[in-house]
Amino acid sequence: MNNLAYGSRFFTIHYSLFTFFRIFAPMKKYFLVILTTTLACSCWAQTFELRRENDSLYWLSDWRLPYPVYQFQTGDVDGDGKEDAMVGVIKSTRFYPEQGRRLFIFKQVNNKVRPMWLGSKLGGILEDFRFVDGKIRALESTTDSLYVVSDYRWAGFGMAFEQFIIKGTDKETAIKYFKQ
Repeated sequence: MNNLAYGSRFFTIHYSLFTFFRIFAPMKKYFLVILTTTLACSCWAQTFELRRENDSLYWLSDWRLPYPVYQFQTGDVDGDGKEDAMVGVIKSTRFYPEQGRRLFIFKQVNNKVRPMWLGSKLGGILEDFRFVDGKIRALESTTDSLYVVSDYRWAGFGMAFEQFIIKGTDKETAIKYFKQ
C-alpha cells in the first residue's frame, strides 16, 4: 500500500471518528473502544496471529484449528509476494488414520484466513518443518528408523519434492542438517 493511500485511509478514519466524538461527546468511553477496535482491525490484515484456547483448540486469526499445534511459521510459500502461514498440526486423516504431524498452509484473501493446502503427508513421516529460502525444509523419519531432510516447493496445489539435503542418517545428524 503506498503512502498516499495509507494517509487517505487514516484521514478518513480519523475524520469519521472525530465526527462521531463531536456528536456523542458525553460517551467518551465508547469512543475509545471504537478507536481501539478500528486500529486493531486495520493492522490485523497484514499478519497472521496464532492463539491457543486450550491444548487442542487454536485460532489462526479467524480460522479455527481444532488440533494440537506443534509448529508455526510464516513466509511467501507460493511466490506471490504475500505472507503465507504454515501451521503444523497433529491429527489423523482419512488415508492415514493414526495421529501424525501434518502441514497446513494458509493465505489471506480479503483480510480473511483461507486454506491453500491441508496436507496429509509430504514424503516420509513428518517430524518438523521450517521455511528456508522460499521452500519448506522437512525433517522426516522413515519406517526403518532412519531420518531424511528434504526440501519441498509450492507446485500450484500442494508441495512438490525438490531435493534431499541428507538421507538415510541418524536423528542427531539429520537435525544438524535440518537447522542449517
